[in-house]
Amino acid sequence: MNAPVPVTAASASVPVLRTRGGWSVRVDRRSVLVCVVLLLIALGVCVVLIGTGDYQIAPPDVLRTLFGNGDAGQEFIIRELRLPRVLVALLVGAALGMAGAAFQTVARNPLGSPDVVGFGQGSAAGALFVIVVLKGSAYEVSVGAVLGGLLTGIAVYFLAWKRGVHGYRLVLVGIGASAVLAAVNSYLLVKADFVDAARAVVWITGSLDGRDWDQVWPLLGVCVVLMPVLLAQGRALRITEMGDDVAQALGVRVERARLIVVMGAVLLTSAATAAAGPISFIALTAPQLARRLTRSPGVSLLPSALMGAALMVAADLAAQRAFPSGQVPVGVATAVLGGGYLLWLLVSERKGGRI
Repeated sequence: MNAPVPVTAASASVPVLRTRGGWSVRVDRRSVLVCVVLLLIALGVCVVLIGTGDYQIAPPDVLRTLFGNGDAGQEFIIRELRLPRVLVALLVGAALGMAGAAFQTVARNPLGSPDVVGFGQGSAAGALFVIVVLKGSAYEVSVGAVLGGLLTGIAVYFLAWKRGVHGYRLVLVGIGASAVLAAVNSYLLVKADFVDAARAVVWITGSLDGRDWDQVWPLLGVCVVLMPVLLAQGRALRITEMGDDVAQALGVRVERARLIVVMGAVLLTSAATAAAGPISFIALTAPQLARRLTRSPGVSLLPSALMGAALMVAADLAAQRAFPSGQVPVGVATAVLGGGYLLWLLVSERKGGRI
């Protein structure tokens, strides 16, 4: 942070915040504005989402209840039934958005997201093993998901190691691991009895149904600890985008920074999967949308986290309101939204002559 930075016409217009300890942070006005807008959108959708259900509550009543001025019935419905679900959605979306941005930056590939390179499948494998083989409780399933994702992350990292970890190998190894784990998960489902198979299918679809404060607090703790760790590596990630040799010449310990980022992102993904099941496309699309809005050429960890949170609560709202057959699991809604985004991206890239 203390290294001198050449001043150019582009960088001179970017304000810099300096502390008495000699630390400095460059502030991009557009990125700050995008973060504020995304935060307001996410909070606004949360208010609507809290009021959505069999017992409809108007947004003003939701706000009054959240500030402690609602009646007893609304207090119970909002604080005990709906608020935990919404908070889990926010935290899961933020965790997946930041993890996706971190992976895509390390891999230098927009496809290098956790659900593509196998970490989501690893968490699912751990959870399914606990459900089908160990007949575990909900808490044990969550632990299995975290351990499955962590072990998969460690295995992919070391299998991709060859005098360092490079993005191309990381993506290829991750895709191979994802295929193997998908086969393992299918085998576990086939071998499960009817009750366990039904429970497993509900879990791997990705759902926020029944989420309460028991899921909020562990996920919040993980996010509070790991998100600042990833944000602290933001400068190192930006420099490594110029190449490992340049980064090392500027004093960045490349492999150490890469290991911290990968492990932190793996744990965020595993914790999010443990709380809501495998949620597809949020980690893949949130960083790309955030980068398009901020027009930033480098890593956008915080905008990606806020974009992920906004997408997650919007998908949950769509899952409850937009489907004529009734409420569907939020994982189905994120798959529909993410698939539509990928189709649009493919068409736009083809029209632009880039593919």
